[in-house]
Amino acid sequence: MIQYQFFPRSQGITSEIQAVIKSFLSVEKEIDSTLNELKSNDVLKKVRPLLEKNNFTVETGKGKSEKIDVPVLFGKNNNVDKSFYADALSNDGRIVIEVEAGRATENNQFLKDIFEACMMFDVEYLVLAVRNVYRSHADFEIIHTFLETMYISNRIKLPLKGILLIGY
Repeated sequence: MIQYQFFPRSQGITSEIQAVIKSFLSVEKEIDSTLNELKSNDVLKKVRPLLEKNNFTVETGKGKSEKIDVPVLFGKNNNVDKSFYADALSNDGRIVIEVEAGRATENNQFLKDIFEACMMFDVEYLVLAVRNVYRSHADFEIIHTFLETMYISNRIKLPLKGILLIGY
């Protein structure tokens, strides 16, 4: 079952973000974490063709040339000094997608994903896709509660316009 929540909740979902949601909904039965134990790369592989149709560049493997490099810092002559990898990036560079499986909450990978998206040049939105269930953890609910608390408390201001959390 695909479930999702956009943060902050006071903002609506853009058409580009809606296209990402529809991409995940289209492969819902194939990636449902209550029925499947797919690794994050396998989930990404299932949703890749749909994301590519919606103007996203998607990681195709773990080799350097297969990864999506997003600039963070620029040096002399506008050369990239620091970058982070993303699972997918919209062709306009505004939306970054990260798909997580087992590490989402166990290693707090979702926090690293948020931090890195905040540092990426010109990125406005983060889409974070996580399992609804991993072992005995309700990953989607754990991260949902964290994001809800962060946005409602208003103690941390992120440079992103929003975060879409997708549970698969």
